[in-house]
Amino acid sequence: MYAPVQIDLPETRLNYELRGSGPAIALVGSPMTAAEFAPLAEALAAHHTVLTHDPRGHGGSVLADRSVGSTPDQRADDLAELVRRTDLGPVAVLGSSGGAVTALAFAQRHPELATTIVAHEPPLLELLDDREEQRALTDTMRRRYADGDVVGAWGMFFEQANIVVPDGMLEAMFGGERSSSALAEEAFWYADELPASVRWQPDEEALRRGPRIVLGIGEESAGQLCERTTEALAARLGITAMRFPGGHTGFVDHPEAFAARLKDPLGYLTRSAERPGG
Repeated sequence: MYAPVQIDLPETRLNYELRGSGPAIALVGSPMTAAEFAPLAEALAAHHTVLTHDPRGHGGSVLADRSVGSTPDQRADDLAELVRRTDLGPVAVLGSSGGAVTALAFAQRHPELATTIVAHEPPLLELLDDREEQRALTDTMRRRYADGDVVGAWGMFFEQANIVVPDGMLEAMFGGERSSSALAEEAFWYADELPASVRWQPDEEALRRGPRIVLGIGEESAGQLCERTTEALAARLGITAMRFPGGHTGFVDHPEAFAARLKDPLGYLTRSAERPGG
């Protein structure tokens, strides 16, 4: 077990963990916390210094005033301050889902702190040809949640994502009693974090000028919404997306295989770190 450490920023208290040694990599989620990345962090720690943290408003990263929100730019600035205060920079970053959007914002806003950015399945809905339909679906889902139909909202979420879930899973996960903190974090995500993430629009020129960008898609994500969004960004940047084990949460379901697949993009980081004067 790794004891979390906290730092205070103007808007939030960030909860983070460090493990391992070697070239630094940050694992970033939204809304996923450090706990979900722990198995992957363990798999990477033999060759890397691994930074994980809870994004603002989740886990141990407390927001005194949730009305300040959680945009990709805000989360990128949080990560930048964390990298500076831990003296780890420049770092590689693996971000998944909303965390992939954070990672791309980090590349744009703090390129001096980044080496390689691996953005795994960023849900950038505004890049799609059917963006207006997707926007309307997101708004309907959020209204359903705000009206109290939690299971129905989650059903819409997975349907929009084209992810099939087993019968009864949503009721088991979201229909029973849950802690007040879990409910507060979920409500914050639906109200602020989710729309800010899916409607964020990348600055393509800034991404081309900045650190190396690797886009990742799960091998089991064929036909899903985030395959479409990732391929759309890849086309705009003129690069080919890389396939990773599993689906949208492959880093959770297959941490060892996921870490092994990261060797190619992180090999770039290792060579850069070992180059004389680099």
